Amino acid sequence: MIYIGVFILGLLVGSFLNVVICRLGTKESIVWGRSHCPHCEKKLSAGELIPVLSYLIQRGKCRHCQKKISIQYLFVEIATALIFILILWTAQMRGGVMADWKLILAIVRDWIFASFLAVIFIYDLKKQLILDRVTVPAMIIALIINLVLGISIFNLLFGALIAFGFFFLQFAISRGKWIGGGDLRFGIMMGLMLGWSSTLVALFLAYVIGAIFSLGLIAGKKEKMDSHIAFGTFLSIGTIIALLFGPQIVNWYLNLSL
Repeated sequence: MIYIGVFILGLLVGSFLNVVICRLGTKESIVWGRSHCPHCEKKLSAGELIPVLSYLIQRGKCRHCQKKISIQYLFVEIATALIFILILWTAQMRGGVMADWKLILAIVRDWIFASFLAVIFIYDLKKQLILDRVTVPAMIIALIINLVLGISIFNLLFGALIAFGFFFLQFAISRGKWIGGGDLRFGIMMGLMLGWSSTLVALFLAYVIGAIFSLGLIAGKKEKMDSHIAFGTFLSIGTIIALLFGPQIVNWYLNLSL
């Protein structure tokens, strides 16, 4: 029963994240103001804002102007719900007791982190920008919650330094051609979310996944060698995986090396 509740919560959060993504970079308030059709600007009723169901019932079209609604809305809602369930499942698999306040806070923390990463994933995919309006609040929240959970500040700051330093080196060598300033801030956020060991995992996974994807596009002649790739999307994927399985991946690698 708890998984059904978490799935519904994830759908609702995903619906809100869609609003955030659409209003970032605009003068619209992220919190206030009713949702509206991006085409005809018609304000939407409560019945048109039901996650997933409204999209399916309206067949992916605005009820007023009949123009297509981006599949992004459906994708973000379902993906957020599934990630929320996966976070809860992995927490339970680690043998935690749900009555433990630290475990509950850790689950909520990971839901919050996943929400920030989902916004970065989609926004960078669409705009090729990682906004400080997203990463800076995420840094502050990550630092506070992880300290409350008893994670060493050295662990967090060292993780931030590793990721920031790694990106800054690339930024300096390429004079900003390989990566942008948003990636530098993402690195700090990543370290404060994960700590240093899982940050290494996230960086490795992001580059491997990014390389595979890029080579696939080049092989399919959809991109050229010098084409710009929205790297924040791959950093988000790597960070999510490390958030869920980072310690297990580190232990597996250490056992493999012995």
